[in-house]
Amino acid sequence: MRILHTSDWHIGRTFHGHSTLDALAEVLGALVEEVRARAIDVVVVAGDVFDSATPSAACYPVLSAALSGLRAAGARVVITSGNHDSAARLGFMAEFTRDAGIHILTDPAAVGAPVVIDDEHGPVLFYGIPYLEPSIVRAQWPGVAMRTQAQALEHAMSLVRGDLAARPAVRSVAVSHCFAAGTAPSPGVERDIQSGGIDVVPLSTFDGPDYVALGHIHGRAVLSERIRYCGAPLFFSFSEQHKARGAWIVELDAAGLASVEWMALPVPRALVTLTGTLDELLEREEYERHTGEWVCAVLTDAVPPIDPMRKLQARFPWCATLMLKPPARESDGRDYGQRVRAAASDLELVDAFLGHVRAGTGLSDAERDLIGDVLDAHASAEVLA
Repeated sequence: MRILHTSDWHIGRTFHGHSTLDALAEVLGALVEEVRARAIDVVVVAGDVFDSATPSAACYPVLSAALSGLRAAGARVVITSGNHDSAARLGFMAEFTRDAGIHILTDPAAVGAPVVIDDEHGPVLFYGIPYLEPSIVRAQWPGVAMRTQAQALEHAMSLVRGDLAARPAVRSVAVSHCFAAGTAPSPGVERDIQSGGIDVVPLSTFDGPDYVALGHIHGRAVLSERIRYCGAPLFFSFSEQHKARGAWIVELDAAGLASVEWMALPVPRALVTLTGTLDELLEREEYERHTGEWVCAVLTDAVPPIDPMRKLQARFPWCATLMLKPPARESDGRDYGQRVRAAASDLELVDAFLGHVRAGTGLSDAERDLIGDVLDAHASAEVLA
């Protein structure tokens, strides 16, 4: 059996205020073509199908087109809900879609009841574990310690192993959406589903199945030969720009896991971080090749430039964000408070402040003249009053 492991589609998510629906539809269309070309038998989607528990109307056609495309390409589909999804909304049509070969698994009560899909070697059991919020599933399993997600998943996997024990020598795949030990999240991307580390799920929790398809982390990760994250098909943050986008192709033979191969997916618009002064980014020819990419501009000007985003977008139409990173300040050993207290006049006070916020660059000659005139006028007005 040939299985494609994908996750974290996040249909409806924006990228710095820009819709990603068209880009995601393009990537999922490419995924459908790979499924057809590679004769994939089963596509597993490990949670976070939507980005919100209440997706907009525009999100549903993207999902519908992807699922109908996968079925037309000859694959069965197994989907679980993630922490971004509403299990009730995602699973609303589960009974109907099951008859069409699309298995949407969002009910914790059904964790130990696998989807059975046969190949030439016999049955393969797919155990879908939806995202388990302890405070919600506690009532589902009374008498079981359920304070953390790790405990919830341990109990869910005990149900899986209990079912497997009654079916010796049967191949199996578990699908879960969680934060497993040995992974590192992308800053500001994955919604936190742990607190102080207590919800990190030990890898031993997933003992039993031949392969464990995980979702939640947006970069691919190999935790063991049989436990993997595939990551998200799109970039949702510049912190992810160097992480591969794609899916895992998992081969099961008669004995179990035979091989796992990485399959790259297209990137509709590449991400790049450009660092330099505003003038350098606007004028250097070497940056011309990035005009069609998403750009994060890191400006190293000592003095914050005026209206930099408008100027950057004139050259880089897809400049999405900018950061100011002026050169390190020269220090005379005094902190800001000491420099302020040492100022002998208001003009020196302004100079000390600007030197603090502008990386050691105080008043220019023109600014000194202008501020001096303003302070003199203010002093004259006070005398007349």
